[in-house]
Amino acid sequence: MHILFCADGTKAAPWVEALRVALPQHDIEDWQPGAPAADHAVVWSPPQQFFDEQPRLKGVFNLGAGVDALLKLRLPPPATVVRIDDGGMAVQMAEFVCHALIRHFRELDAYEDDIQQGKWSYRKPRSRTDFTVGIMGLGVLGQRVAQAVQHFEFPVLGWSRTAKELPGARCFTGAEQFDDFLAATRVLVCLLPLTPETEGIMNARTLARLQPGGYVINVARGGHLVEEDLLPLLANGHLAGATLDVFRTEPLPAGHPFRNHPKITVTPHTSARTLREETVAQIARKLTAFERGEPIAGVVDRERGY
Repeated sequence: MHILFCADGTKAAPWVEALRVALPQHDIEDWQPGAPAADHAVVWSPPQQFFDEQPRLKGVFNLGAGVDALLKLRLPPPATVVRIDDGGMAVQMAEFVCHALIRHFRELDAYEDDIQQGKWSYRKPRSRTDFTVGIMGLGVLGQRVAQAVQHFEFPVLGWSRTAKELPGARCFTGAEQFDDFLAATRVLVCLLPLTPETEGIMNARTLARLQPGGYVINVARGGHLVEEDLLPLLANGHLAGATLDVFRTEPLPAGHPFRNHPKITVTPHTSARTLREETVAQIARKLTAFERGEPIAGVVDRERGY
């Protein structure tokens, strides 16, 4: 079986070697234009030329959990698209969200500012019950984040397109329950897939539904947030701040107002990075099962976008 690796901006050699070790019975190569036809592909941000030259692919295994960019390309009709379930990202995402949440809740930014100004002051402790965390998106990553947040005894809500159950959390479903979810939330965490339905889901109307003093943590995709709608809500005090790891344009342009905003923490799309060892092992398992005709997790519904 012939497998091609095509990942823009990624050093191919370590990945190809790791895939060869995990799948020794198969022929695995780094893609070059004009390469012979392959049975499967392992990809990240491939060019359209890759798929134009590989019309008979049976499986396309994405190196990340997000497939929004991939689905914008013209993919071979017979290809089954498979995304990573975790790849070592879930625990990283939980770390990142908990750090952002606790830094805000414990007012550590304010303490840092006080120290820099020569002040030695204390702030009144705040109650966790006043900081309900609402998580949008209850897939593998969302569930892991919810579990981590619950460990610190914050109330947790969940919202998803289809009905989900999450131990210890109150879950909301669909458009008809979305406003109720927002109204009960003070710290909003976005872990949704980016689809036409979720594009711009965090906007002036929806963010205004959050409880006063709300806080936004976006670790999904920049397209979920209408960036210009965030600033007025920070200015009028309805929102206390935001931690943003993803943006509509990356890298974030030098003059972008988010870069130096006192209420916004910016990180360079690093909340969770794909780990090679875990990812290769998962792809190898899935590809082997796929060839056997067995069901696998992470198969993407092209119509839904995830």
